Amino acid sequence: MSDKVKFEIEFVIQASPQLLYQYISTPSGLSEWYADNVNSRSEKFTFIWDGAEEDAKMLKRKSDEFVKFAWEDNEDDSFFEMRIIVDEITKDVSLFITDFAEEDEVDEAKMLWENQVSDLKQVLGSK
Repeated sequence: MSDKVKFEIEFVIQASPQLLYQYISTPSGLSEWYADNVNSRSEKFTFIWDGAEEDAKMLKRKSDEFVKFAWEDNEDDSFFEMRIIVDEITKDVSLFITDFAEEDEVDEAKMLWENQVSDLKQVLGSK
């Protein structure tokens, strides 16, 4: 298995940190934009896309700030994190995503995030 590379991507989202946090941290919120369906039992989240299931464990979370997940079938230390950043001066809210992908799949992974965050913005009524 080749090593995955870490990448980060940021999206400006016109929504309150509290509202945004509900969409990145709860099964019902995540199933609105990230996956077709999401179930959770304690810290274990099951993401469902087109009938395929992927399990992830919520490693950390801080209310209105961030969530961090790791896929259960990972054989490395990779994770994905969604962090809410509020600019102190402008009060603009950004969703800052940290993820890992194989080196030749980083562009594809970024495009996937762009599509999913586009769905999130639509759900939130953000531009």
